[in-house]
Amino acid sequence: MQNKAVKSAVRTSVKKFVTLAQRKDMPESGIAESEAALKEMVKKIDTAARKGIIKRNAAARKKSRMQKFFNSLKAAQ
Repeated sequence: MQNKAVKSAVRTSVKKFVTLAQRKDMPESGIAESEAALKEMVKKIDTAARKGIIKRNAAARKKSRMQKFFNSLKAAQ
């Protein structure tokens, strides 16, 4: 049951980040909010990988894709 909770927390943090990042009316503070959500998401992914709930390469892939997504949004501003 604990593994399920950690996986759920990872999925929730990813959804939260993507939702914040894709807002159409993103003000300057929106970038800061998205960056904070990204850091929180990375923390949860790293925790899951360290516990062996998700594989190390899968964690790296998720983090890389989300960082790339964030960088593209930041460059578009």
